[in-house]
Amino acid sequence: MLVNAIILFAIAALGGLTMAILHFRGRTPPPVWLAVLHGLFAACGLIVLLIGVIGAASRGAPVALVLLLIAALGGFTLVSFHMRRRALPNGLVVGHALIAVAGFVVLLAAAWALIG
Repeated sequence: MLVNAIILFAIAALGGLTMAILHFRGRTPPPVWLAVLHGLFAACGLIVLLIGVIGAASRGAPVALVLLLIAALGGFTLVSFHMRRRALPNGLVVGHALIAVAGFVVLLAAAWALIG
């Protein structure tokens, strides 16, 4: 399960990185289709990770889940700015990304611990 979650989050991360680059180049808000795909892959990753945590995959997986859920809250907040046609706050964009990356790194370490 963790490998599937990693794949889904990696795809979501590519979309997130693309949106962050667009944002900091002044092209904000991002295209709706890109934001939707990013959110869908991340949400699917959360569901798969939750199944892995319930199945007691590893000790680090719950920590990754919590971090990624916090990142998801930041993502929902960014969507609310997008929907209200308000500028996306740079700090929130960066904070969302940093927490998501931290969760992804913890997830990678949890998966590595299982195979190593």
